[in-house]
Amino acid sequence: MRSMTVVVVGGGVVGFSTAVCIAEALPYCSVTLIADRFTPDTTSDVAAGIVICSPFPDIPLERQQRWFKETIDHLLAIAQSEQASEAGVLLSSGWQIYKELPADKVPFWSSFVLGFRIMTDRELKRFLDHTFGQAFTTVKCECSNYLPWMEKRFRKAGGQVVKQKVNNLQELSSQGYDIIVNCSGLGAKSLVGDSEVYPVRGQVLKVQAPWLQHFIRDGEGQSYIYPGMHSVTVGGTRQVDDWRLEVDPEDSQDILERCSRLEPSLSRARVLGVSVGLRPSRKNVRVEREMVLLGSRLVPVVHNYGHGGWGVTLSWGTALEALGLVRKCLHERCPRARL
Repeated sequence: MRSMTVVVVGGGVVGFSTAVCIAEALPYCSVTLIADRFTPDTTSDVAAGIVICSPFPDIPLERQQRWFKETIDHLLAIAQSEQASEAGVLLSSGWQIYKELPADKVPFWSSFVLGFRIMTDRELKRFLDHTFGQAFTTVKCECSNYLPWMEKRFRKAGGQVVKQKVNNLQELSSQGYDIIVNCSGLGAKSLVGDSEVYPVRGQVLKVQAPWLQHFIRDGEGQSYIYPGMHSVTVGGTRQVDDWRLEVDPEDSQDILERCSRLEPSLSRARVLGVSVGLRPSRKNVRVEREMVLLGSRLVPVVHNYGHGGWGVTLSWGTALEALGLVRKCLHERCPRARL
């Protein structure tokens, strides 16, 4: 059988996760990943990378639970391996706190993190104006380490990486790819004309505060403190339909003030850098396939984008689902092939 050619568009955490899944599971396929930006210049590099999630409104919770569980299990296995430091994956314990009682005191992902429990009154005393909280251990994935590690894993599986700007699917079809996998994130707005995709601007600071060992996240996700391998990420902003990539000094000052109220010792921390990223947001993440007429031929396109701020959190789970859709496409083209 002729080697089937698959192209994955997107060099962030969703793109590389999907490319690795396909290349490792389908060794008889030739898999190419194309993107115009790679680490350290992706949105994933700006992400704090903490595995936590809010639900999408129109996707069955069972499906979202599967994505979450498959991703955290994948990352937990890395965190507990000798590869952990190179991959930038570590366990992270801390608190998610609320000023008012949340609608879901026990979120849909609570059984997949480690040691989930409701905080005691004594624990909550340190957080002024907060009346409820959850304590648990999850995983933090530092994409500045994880993305190069995933690229190396992808190449080891025979994958090819190409730096190129893709303006439309027709360009890919003309190169003869059998299947297109769209992990273009915010780029899907122009690549496939999806008007439902929009940016949510996020600005974060990296600070030097090695004495901080536990994460703190305001339940609304506006303010957060995430200790990592080399620094502490403090944030953030959620500015809808804001395309600015420039650092806003007023945002930085506001972030530091808000986070210092949660953790007063941050006022003594040295700022190492400031980053801005545009979350590729959508009402519902899109993981599905369709047949697209490109030139004179129908080409299967598998979509996997629109994760918003949950790209790291759902990356492996949605990649596995995208792999399943690629398998279906191959089976329909070559029904006798062993998949």
